Amino acid sequence: MSGLDVFSLAGRVALVTGGGGGIGAALAESLAGAGARVAVVGRTAETLAAAVDRVEGVGGEALAVVADVTDEDAAQAAVAHTVERFGAVDILINAVGGGAGKALHPAEAYPRKDWDWIMELNLRSTIVPTQPVVRHMIERGGGGAVLNISSVRANLGINAGYSAYVAAKGAISSLTRQWATEWARYAIRVNAIMPTFVDTPQIATLLADPAFRAGIVGRIPLGRVGETRDLAGPVIFLCSDAASFITGQVLGIDGGLTATQ
Repeated sequence: MSGLDVFSLAGRVALVTGGGGGIGAALAESLAGAGARVAVVGRTAETLAAAVDRVEGVGGEALAVVADVTDEDAAQAAVAHTVERFGAVDILINAVGGGAGKALHPAEAYPRKDWDWIMELNLRSTIVPTQPVVRHMIERGGGGAVLNISSVRANLGINAGYSAYVAAKGAISSLTRQWATEWARYAIRVNAIMPTFVDTPQIATLLADPAFRAGIVGRIPLGRVGETRDLAGPVIFLCSDAASFITGQVLGIDGGLTATQ
């Protein structure tokens, strides 16, 4: 391969968890645009159907799989369904997560119920689908790419009650390095991206508050919040042959935020 060919995902199969969400659907579309066939996995058939439309809109081939990836049996079935349809899984994108703004509590009184929910939504949703995907990759002879989504909050505290969220995202960053170390022997690369706020429907209400938005933008040197298109290029890069010697890395996509904190 030479030139831009090293960024091509032609002939590869990507499984995107959280595929009906704002980030997941956008990444599914971008991966398809780079040549991959894509399985979008999520809990809601309607949002998955919209994601399939986006993939097909760029000429890609998509499969919608309704599943809760925090459940081991459901995650295993989703992987099996993808392999049955497309023959393999070469790329896993763990795009389930969020919920931080709905579970804000003082650290000294953080309730177990909300702690467990945030951990389930962010950390467990990353671990559970990764295990069957990687077992599949190993069983077929190795090779593949896993891409996790951490957050700038893995590295930065915030005086706003985010204890569970920062703990979950910090664990994802650490697991990225651990998994990369363990699975390198199988030629499976594991990396993560670490975005700041990304403008998606999930946080539209927060960003609609002028004071909140101004506070966020005021801390970002590039002067705006992230957009899903800002994630597409780095994700394609990290999942492609262009990044064949990159593993165990957590790439900040934050407009310079962590450089200034």
